[in-house]
Amino acid sequence: MSAYVIFDVEIRDMSTYQEFMKGVKLALEQAGARYLARGGTHKVHEGDWQPRRIVVLEFPSVAAWEAFYTCPVYQGLKAVRDECSVARLVSVEGIDP
Repeated sequence: MSAYVIFDVEIRDMSTYQEFMKGVKLALEQAGARYLARGGTHKVHEGDWQPRRIVVLEFPSVAAWEAFYTCPVYQGLKAVRDECSVARLVSVEGIDP
């Protein structure tokens, strides 16, 4: 089953964040992931959530997501992301078709 990862990112330094984006795009492709949404217009319909930048990713499986998240390549990129932004993220397993 696919895994979906939802990021809510508050960017503090756009130029450094763009460096992160250049590196993470290739790493995601190599992990078999794809973007479903990235920074598009969003609207809160219920609750008090105030997201900044929403990113939704699809991974082939939860195991693929967890392997990507813990791998040295992403952890190095995450260190760059952590310098220039604050992120909240959650993963969820998809439904078997």
